[in-house]
Amino acid sequence: MTTIAVTGHMDLTDTTVPLVRDALRETLKPYAADLTGVSCIAKGSDSLFAEIVLELGGQLVVVIPSKDYRQSKVKHDHAETFDRLLNAADEVVVLDHETANRSAYEDANRTLLKRADRLVAVWNGQPPSGKGGGSADTVMEAREAGLPVDVVWPQGSARRD
Repeated sequence: MTTIAVTGHMDLTDTTVPLVRDALRETLKPYAADLTGVSCIAKGSDSLFAEIVLELGGQLVVVIPSKDYRQSKVKHDHAETFDRLLNAADEVVVLDHETANRSAYEDANRTLLKRADRLVAVWNGQPPSGKGGGSADTVMEAREAGLPVDVVWPQGSARRD
């Protein structure tokens, strides 16, 4: 069993989504026979990753950063996808944080890394913003822990302004 976690940008452009979806599929295919994906299923990279894990027949573990995450942070345009992926999960881990905040996100990222054999990062390679809990921070933590990191950022990919 190979357990792969994801971190990545939420704000992918519409033209980037299919590029990332295809690149994730190619990255995960070699593990398809025995794959477990770990994701927070946020909009963007996390959900695309979760969809590909399920498409390839893998198991999905969802990590929810806080008890109020669904009602306070999942926007209307992502609610249907979030709920569908949550219902498809083989395991759901809701962290003990009451509210979704930076501490909850950092804890969620640490939980992802603790459960994973490797990390897939849908990341443009930019350094951390200094706010903590972002994709760059998670990549740095994974590398410091000796976890293999596969960066997925296909040519032509971009984030929304």
